[in-house]
Amino acid sequence: MDNTLLHNQNVIILFFGSISSLIVLIIATLLAIEIIFNWDFNKTDKRQHRLEKNSWLISTIIGFIASIKVILLPYFVFTIDTLSNIVPGAMCGAGVISYNDYGMKLLFIKIVELALIAFWLLLNRYDIKSLYRWIKPKMFLLILIFAISTIQLWFEYHFFEAIDIHKVVNCCSTLYGLLEGMNPLPWGLDRNLLLILFFLLYALILSTYLAKQEYLFTVAVILFSIIAYYSVLYFFAPYIYEQPNHNCPFCMMQKEYHYVGYAVWSLYFIGIFLGIWSIFAQKVLKIDSQISKRYSVTILGIFILLLVGYVLLYYYNNHTFLQEIKSTGMIMDM
Repeated sequence: MDNTLLHNQNVIILFFGSISSLIVLIIATLLAIEIIFNWDFNKTDKRQHRLEKNSWLISTIIGFIASIKVILLPYFVFTIDTLSNIVPGAMCGAGVISYNDYGMKLLFIKIVELALIAFWLLLNRYDIKSLYRWIKPKMFLLILIFAISTIQLWFEYHFFEAIDIHKVVNCCSTLYGLLEGMNPLPWGLDRNLLLILFFLLYALILSTYLAKQEYLFTVAVILFSIIAYYSVLYFFAPYIYEQPNHNCPFCMMQKEYHYVGYAVWSLYFIGIFLGIWSIFAQKVLKIDSQISKRYSVTILGIFILLLVGYVLLYYYNNHTFLQEIKSTGMIMDM
C-alpha cells in the first residue's frame, strides 16, 4: 500500500533522528561489548588505556543521543497531532496514536528508552566518581538501550506504515470520554476520592522525604504516579479545556491550550523518574540521594501548582467550579 504518511515531512524527520541515533548507538554498543570482555582497571597496558578512552567516547555518544531523544519524544507527539489534520475522524493525536496496536506501545517504548538513557547518564556520573566500579553493569545497560532503540524503530515504521488516511478513526472524546455506566478510574474510585488521594499522596511524598524514609518515599512516588495520571485526565484536564467532559491527554498539547500539556507531562515524568532513581542511588550505589528526592519533590510540587492554577483560574473567571454533564442531562459538581 502506498502510504503518503511515510512521505510526510514530520515523519521523515522522526525517522532520520531515530535512524541516526541508532547508527551512532551501534558504534557505542560495539565499544561496550569490547569493554565488557576486556576491561581490567588494574592493568596499565595500551589496550586498557584504549578501553578507558573508549569509555569516555561512549559517554559522549550517549550524551549526544540523549539530546536527540529529548527532542524526538515531544516531536513525536507534535507529529501525531499534526497528522490529525490528515487522518479523518481524528481531532488530535489521540485518534492517530490509537489507530493501530503499535501507537501506544510505541509511545511507551519511547518513554522507557529516554528514562533508561537518563538512568545511564546518572549511573555514569557516579561510576566515574567511584573509579569505574559500575563500568560493566552500565555497559550491559547500554546494550539493553540499543535493543530497545532497535525495537522502537521497528514499531515506529510499522505504526506509520499501517495508517490508512482514508479510514475514519475514533476521536479523543470516544477514547477518553466517560461512557454511561462505566467508571474509568482505578479501584472503583470516584473523582472526589481521586482528588483526596492525589493531595494525600503528595503530602506523604513530602513527609517521607523530610523524614528520610527511603522505601516509603518510593512507594508513595509510585502510587502518586498512578493517581496523578488519572487525576490529570479526569479532574484537571477539564479545567484546562474549560469543558466538563473533555478528558484527553493529547489535546492540551495543542496551540489552543498554549501547549501546556508539554509542561504538565514533562513535570510529571521527570518528577516520578527522579523519585524512583533516588532509591536506586541510596540502596544500590550507596550514595546520598536527598538531592534527587529534593528535585523530585520540587518538580512534582510545581506540577501540582500548575494544575491547581487552572482550577483557580476557572473559578476566578466563572465564580463556580466545573460541572460534569451526564448523558442523561443531569449535572453533577466536579
